[in-house]
Amino acid sequence: MSTHDDDDIEFDFFDEPETVEATQRGRRLARRDRGGEGGGEGPRRPPLRTPTGLVPLARLVSLIALAIAVVVALVFWVGACQGKSKHADYVAYAAKVRTIALSSTELGVELANKLIAPGLKQADLEQALQQYAQQEQQAYDQAQQIRPPGPLRRIHQKLVDALELRAKGLAGLGDALAQTASVKDASTAAATLAEKAQLLTASDVVWDELYRLPASRQLTTLGITGVVIPESHFVTNTELVSARSFSLVFGRLHPASTGGVPSGKHGDGLVSVKVLPQGDTLATATATTVKVSADLSFVVTVEDSGDFQEVNVPVTLTVGAGGTPIVRRRSITLIQPAQQQTVSFGNFNLPNSAFGAKATVKVEVGAVAGEINTANNSATYAVFFTLG
Repeated sequence: MSTHDDDDIEFDFFDEPETVEATQRGRRLARRDRGGEGGGEGPRRPPLRTPTGLVPLARLVSLIALAIAVVVALVFWVGACQGKSKHADYVAYAAKVRTIALSSTELGVELANKLIAPGLKQADLEQALQQYAQQEQQAYDQAQQIRPPGPLRRIHQKLVDALELRAKGLAGLGDALAQTASVKDASTAAATLAEKAQLLTASDVVWDELYRLPASRQLTTLGITGVVIPESHFVTNTELVSARSFSLVFGRLHPASTGGVPSGKHGDGLVSVKVLPQGDTLATATATTVKVSADLSFVVTVEDSGDFQEVNVPVTLTVGAGGTPIVRRRSITLIQPAQQQTVSFGNFNLPNSAFGAKATVKVEVGAVAGEINTANNSATYAVFFTLG
């Protein structure tokens, strides 16, 4: 072969079209180049698709969250209902106790009025004490029937104890009164009566210190608000159940034992008369100008000038201002030796003749049993009424 022939053959070799195998290889290399960064080979990434279980899972989570919210709401609702029911239990309990407390307190006031009532008789007082004891026994039974809320059960027993003391004290006082009917010594009889009456005083201490205060503290601890544990005081004035007071009661029940006249120094006296609201004090030596208004009143001060307690001291005020005199009567329930008490007189409807002329205001303090000096029991004051 010649040189020219060799060149032709070599030329034909390089101009020959690419085979199918070479084309496919190039395509595969190009795809690998697109699959990795920097020309490196990497795994083929699958196309993005939504997982088939994601939607049901989201629904399940939502249902669980909803169920939890419902349970929490039910828990709070049940708790609120229980709180309201708990508060209602304490309110109902306090209402039941309040009924007993008011009844017992009113009974104590009735006893106090009975002891100082004028014209007191032995049989009447004995009968009254028996009735009072029965009423307190009924209150004791009612208190035992009350079912207090759990935290107050132990404390509630102190309420029952206080009522029991009152029932026993009244019954014992009635028995002692009957037993001392034939006793001549008033001081001995008074000491016996006062000893029995100590149970009444003790009942007030038990009610306040062992029942009401601990129960109130318990409510505070529990967070119970708006519920008030009621108080009850059977003895309105401890002096009424003292030996000195019972000595006077015994002397009134048995006047023959003391010759009909109480021994010792007894008496009361008029101290002053003040005009309100202007505040002037009436004087016997000079006339006082009194400004008349809707709230005009005369305040009379009385002092126990004796050595003994006095009860039901009458006080009378008379206004003389032309026409029919205006008379007002009041009384002092109880006054102790050297103690001063005031009595107020008001609601005056003065006639037209009371203005422009001198008028008088007279005050009289009734004498007590055994009082000898009555010179300081009354006074008459000159006044001029003017429109305020």
